[in-house]
Amino acid sequence: GGGDAAEERSSPRSSDVVEPFEDHADQGRDQGEPGAYSDKSTRELLGPNVVAIGYPNFERCYRAVASREVDYCCLPVENSLGGSIHENYDLMLRYDLTVVAEHEFRVKHCLLAKPGIKREEIKFAISHPQALAQCDNYLRGLGIAPIPVYDTAGSAKMIRDNKGLPDGCTPQNTAAIASDLAGRTYCLNCLDEGIEDDDTNFTRFLLLGRNGVSQYLGKNIPSKTSIVFTLPDTAGALYKALACFALRDIDFSKIESRPTSASLLSFLKFRSQAMGRKRRNRAEQTRFRYCFYLDFLASELDESAQYALAHLREQADFCRVLGSYPAKSRLVGPVKDAAEALKNLGPGGAGEVSVEAREEEEESRKLNVGVVGYGAFGRFLGRKFAGVGHRVRCIDPQDRSKEAEGDGVEYHPMYDVKKFLTDLDVVVLAVPHIDFEEVVNGLPTELLSGKLVVEVCPLSSHPKKVLLKSLPEDADIICSHPMFGPALTRSKDETEGSSGGALSSGGVDPTSDPYSTEGAWDGRPFVYERVRTRNPDRTDAFLRVFERSRCRMIEMTAEMHDDETRVPDAEFVAHLTGMLLDRHLLPPTPVASKEYAALCDVADATSGDAFDVFYGMYKYNDRARGHLDRLRENLAKVERKLAAKEAYLAASQELRDGDRRRMVAECKSLLREAVRSGGDEGWLAKGRDRPKDVPKKGDGEEEESGPSAAAGATVTATTAALPTKPEGTAGPVPAFIAKGK
Repeated sequence: GGGDAAEERSSPRSSDVVEPFEDHADQGRDQGEPGAYSDKSTRELLGPNVVAIGYPNFERCYRAVASREVDYCCLPVENSLGGSIHENYDLMLRYDLTVVAEHEFRVKHCLLAKPGIKREEIKFAISHPQALAQCDNYLRGLGIAPIPVYDTAGSAKMIRDNKGLPDGCTPQNTAAIASDLAGRTYCLNCLDEGIEDDDTNFTRFLLLGRNGVSQYLGKNIPSKTSIVFTLPDTAGALYKALACFALRDIDFSKIESRPTSASLLSFLKFRSQAMGRKRRNRAEQTRFRYCFYLDFLASELDESAQYALAHLREQADFCRVLGSYPAKSRLVGPVKDAAEALKNLGPGGAGEVSVEAREEEEESRKLNVGVVGYGAFGRFLGRKFAGVGHRVRCIDPQDRSKEAEGDGVEYHPMYDVKKFLTDLDVVVLAVPHIDFEEVVNGLPTELLSGKLVVEVCPLSSHPKKVLLKSLPEDADIICSHPMFGPALTRSKDETEGSSGGALSSGGVDPTSDPYSTEGAWDGRPFVYERVRTRNPDRTDAFLRVFERSRCRMIEMTAEMHDDETRVPDAEFVAHLTGMLLDRHLLPPTPVASKEYAALCDVADATSGDAFDVFYGMYKYNDRARGHLDRLRENLAKVERKLAAKEAYLAASQELRDGDRRRMVAECKSLLREAVRSGGDEGWLAKGRDRPKDVPKKGDGEEEESGPSAAAGATVTATTAALPTKPEGTAGPVPAFIAKGK
């Protein structure tokens, strides 16, 4: 493939797939042209001994990794001159691969010719059109005519083999423009190096694999995280999304938007719902929707990044982490170990093993799996193991023979434990956390010798100590936390309302199977630690069940899982919240807000777990009691706020009532004063004094008859009919009251 974006977009042989462990030279039917820029970039990143295999197109590379034909693929995603290669970004959404490393490759074009040919003899130059365009000034200066062909490395091969050359071109008068690696691969001489017109031509490659490496990113390792998300069509949506990171001082290294096809958007919605997020925004979608690609300079496990991603997921319709990886061509974790191991291998030292032979070997490797504890989660796992072809048996204190028979699992009672453990490859301990130590001590440890023992508790530190203490030294141990399981799901009508407005009366869909594994594993995290592994093939065969079920495999120590990631804290709070919610607090409703639907999701996710599971989260998590205290404090704080608000509103109302009564009393007093002084003011208004025969009205005197008395009676009667002062208003007494009218 070519070294720039345009060439990568159009070249029919555009990418290389990396297989660090096996040599697939016999699989030539899908092989591209060796010596391409992708090939050279891969060797710069992983070392010269890596086996790079070319495939005819980008999607074929993704399929090769997803189907375990190879371990990694190295693909170009953007070029400093040609821009982004959007096809690879779209394929990252369609395939569950994770970015594990990046490499910025400096593209240097070389003029390659047959040995013995001088530069003055060259009349034609063949290469990919984009490579020819990037060397246009150089070719013009030498008077060499450019002729486009399908590929850069392919042009070198054409000169070596003297096949497929354009008309007029011969190996004696034609040179190829390709990488120096292509020259060494096809035994051509480099007549000139660095002939490109612009020396700032860089292509960014990403190394993708099935398992992420975020757990290996220490605080002293510069890290980068790539995400993609879609936003609702609302004002300021992008501004709010970027603020999730800006408010936490997280820097960006790339942001780009591009239109999303209708098919891809439908796929993203399907994946979002499969991951547990229900479609709550049913507004009409606009014709043009966009995906936003963002790279930020932090690990996804950093505390600030976790808060930023959680904040973003609250606003985005879809959000996915494409990978968290070390920046600037660094390697960590299994990728680094594989690259270091390859340095000690000579060319061809990895041997030749065909893909078909490996697949046949994997198919023949069927495990005998025993499940201790056939409760809800044990049955969930047992059904899955049996469904993929492994031979499964179970043991439980209760009679589970009927359930086991329906699941294709062989049931054993507790008194038959020795027969149960005979000839097992894997023993899965699916028992409550509080009973774990007692169950392990009750098993005959001599029969666990040489077996793989797997625990699946929500907290792994305590089970890890128990297993290391109780099991024989030749027993392999895996501590795991499958962050998924059986759950009774509400019917769609109950949470969102049916089209006819009718509601489901039962709350739980009677047709759903709570133990079904269909879609329950896809994309869900599976956290595990290889505590002790003496038989890696058996361990890989067991983990392959989860890998092929498209789980997101996260390898980390039990201590890191329990203490640093705070996953047990989140699980405890989530289960506590789910236990507090019941049918009275979440009644069926024809109109469901997104907040109501989120609460229903929490209640549904925890409804299938027994109380012993929750108690184990409480007992073996030192921070659980603190979370309970904090919840009590928060509840008391909310109650105090409610009481304070209620008291404030009552006091405000009482003050307003008191002000109203005071105003009415003042008005009445003013009216009395106006009535008392009404006689003198009336005569003065007429321009003369009060006659002596007209008595002055005072306190305790009788009302005189005549016009003055009538006027006084009118004013007094009007007092009761005056409007009261409006609530919350202030101002002078109305003029008509002051004048006694």
